[in-house]
Amino acid sequence: MLVTRIYSGDDGHSHFEELDMPLVISDAGAMSTKIPIETLFFRDTTDAGPEVWDFHVAPRRQFALHVIGRTEIEVGSGEKRTFGPGDVLLADDPTGQGHISREVDGPRFQVFAVLADHVDLDRWRTLHTT
Repeated sequence: MLVTRIYSGDDGHSHFEELDMPLVISDAGAMSTKIPIETLFFRDTTDAGPEVWDFHVAPRRQFALHVIGRTEIEVGSGEKRTFGPGDVLLADDPTGQGHISREVDGPRFQVFAVLADHVDLDRWRTLHTT
């Protein structure tokens, strides 16, 4: 399963990277291994109106699981990607320039899972870095 990661590069700008989270086939379906998280929370932008967040860093290393609505993310290079229902984004750019978030189809409902500090992403790394 591909997960898009936003990360802070050595150049101080944010970049996209694809992580390949392996799934194991079982009688219950395809599942990943357990991923330690610190906390889980939900976000509903129904009462917030359309949102544009200029360059900002991720407050913590967290998965954003999109359930309803669509968000466009722009990284430091100007590259933009849109995320919607079923997409998983890993916000992992707590330093540097950060990224821009734009609501393009709202309201949005998202689930955020904050990763435990010790989670190592190297095993998911692929050669698809942009």
